[in-house]
Amino acid sequence: ANHLACMNNKCRDPCPGVCGAHATCSVSNHYPNCVCDPGYTGDPFSVCYRKTTPPPRTETIDPCNPTPCGSNAVCNRRGDAAACQCIPDHFGDPYVACRPECVINADCPSNKQCRNQHCVDPCPGLCGSNAYCQVANHLPICVCNQGYIGDPFVACRKPPPPLEPIEADPCEPNPCGPNSNPP
Repeated sequence: ANHLACMNNKCRDPCPGVCGAHATCSVSNHYPNCVCDPGYTGDPFSVCYRKTTPPPRTETIDPCNPTPCGSNAVCNRRGDAAACQCIPDHFGDPYVACRPECVINADCPSNKQCRNQHCVDPCPGLCGSNAYCQVANHLPICVCNQGYIGDPFVACRKPPPPLEPIEADPCEPNPCGPNSNPP
């Protein structure tokens, strides 16, 4: 009989007293084998404990804490996911980093200037009347309109008409001296 073992020269059940609490013994090839009962875990030869299932997690996971966003970006919760967005007036990949349009003039095209982190035309309101503005290497230059003169940052005006040349009479006053007739 396979379910018995030879003990003190007698065939006997080897299970009594072998397994721990909440364990069941079975015999295989004359050897006892202990297994924890269903719903229990542990060492079946010493003691098995009731499996405790952790309660379902009730804590809410905030996908924005810690933020997955880069610098100068804000995290907005969309359902159970995080959505990153650059802060106003900033551009770039919000998951990496957002930056302003410009920080220095070199961040702008050469015909613009960096003011308050924006690339702007530096000309409006800069030049005086009858003058126009040109931008070279981010710097505005005022120039008088063609045919005008003056301070282009204040006002330009048409130059006065040229004075008619007065032809001088070489005999007036008489260079020959008194009582002489000019040639």
